[in-house]
Amino acid sequence: MFTGIVTDIGTIRQIEQRGDLRVVIDTAYDTETVDLGASISCSGVCLTVVDKGPNWFAVDVSGETTSRTAQGQWVEGRRLNLERAMKLGDELGGHIVTGHVDGIAEVIGVCGDGDSKRIGFRVTPDLAPFLAPKGSVTVDGVSLTVNHVRDEGADEGGATHFAINLIPHTQSVTTLGALEPGVAVNIEIDVLARYLQRMEHYRGR
Repeated sequence: MFTGIVTDIGTIRQIEQRGDLRVVIDTAYDTETVDLGASISCSGVCLTVVDKGPNWFAVDVSGETTSRTAQGQWVEGRRLNLERAMKLGDELGGHIVTGHVDGIAEVIGVCGDGDSKRIGFRVTPDLAPFLAPKGSVTVDGVSLTVNHVRDEGADEGGATHFAINLIPHTQSVTTLGALEPGVAVNIEIDVLARYLQRMEHYRGR
């Protein structure tokens, strides 16, 4: 489990194609405190540490994971939002995040809003029921509040748009400050919304 509060920005140093992708990530974490087998969220994807050294760790990324995550994420030089798994007693500064990607969104617009940035995203209709104004969403591993939602023919297969505001602090400590139109990002919906939708499904049967 994670909170969506990023604690480091890592950089992919090396990728090796084995049966899965072996990805080596540079980090500012003290890796002596990171156990082999520990979980680290890498831009919203929960991955297992399989090797490590001073200021780096390695993970294996399966074909299933690469097929469900943002295009271009697993390349050398890519910057990743990192978060170590939460511990009992940690402050829950964001919201409950599982590290399981539910879908991909595309950035459709970025504009200034005071000192903040307002960023708009397009998602597929299957994610539309889980997005609500003032609700929570995880974008590339970052816990954010949804400010606005607009459906454009979602019932007929159209897209849903939503927007968030990115304050200067979040811009500086995550990769989201560099987002531009056309970039794909990983989306995880609020786990509570997921279970409520499931309950409604069975209540209506």
